[in-house]
Amino acid sequence: MHLDKLDKRILAALQRDGSITNLELADKIGLSPSPCARRVKQLQDAGIIKRQVTLLNASKLELKLIALIQISMDRHTPDRFDIFEGKVKAYPEVTECLLITGQSADYQLKVVVPDMEYYQEFLLNKITRIEGVTDVHSSFILREVVNTTELPLNHIKHH
Repeated sequence: MHLDKLDKRILAALQRDGSITNLELADKIGLSPSPCARRVKQLQDAGIIKRQVTLLNASKLELKLIALIQISMDRHTPDRFDIFEGKVKAYPEVTECLLITGQSADYQLKVVVPDMEYYQEFLLNKITRIEGVTDVHSSFILREVVNTTELPLNHIKHH
């Protein structure tokens, strides 16, 4: 799908506030409501807009500890990776799981938990018990300097 200037503005506005009404969005980008709604639908149908969510404040929900866990596997086989990925997808504490390169680890997880005690229990009773996990390194986030769900759109050229 070719994106023009209006599509780019729609995407930028929706990334900032997904709860904006079509009327507000149309007004913000300078379109009338019907064509605006059509464009949003096209962006959804094209898979550019994956879904809309509500972002929650972790600390207000007593989720005070964020850990990055680097995990090494014993064997690099599809079945090992499938087992691992299936398990971590089932844990709500895991907010991100990345298969990575350039490190000694195979995976990096981002885990959000209430406190260190909960984290230790989670690590020992869940993560380290997954078949094939051989090495685990944990880092803890002291401060989130940038934490956004907004993707950069400045590379999109429009005519």
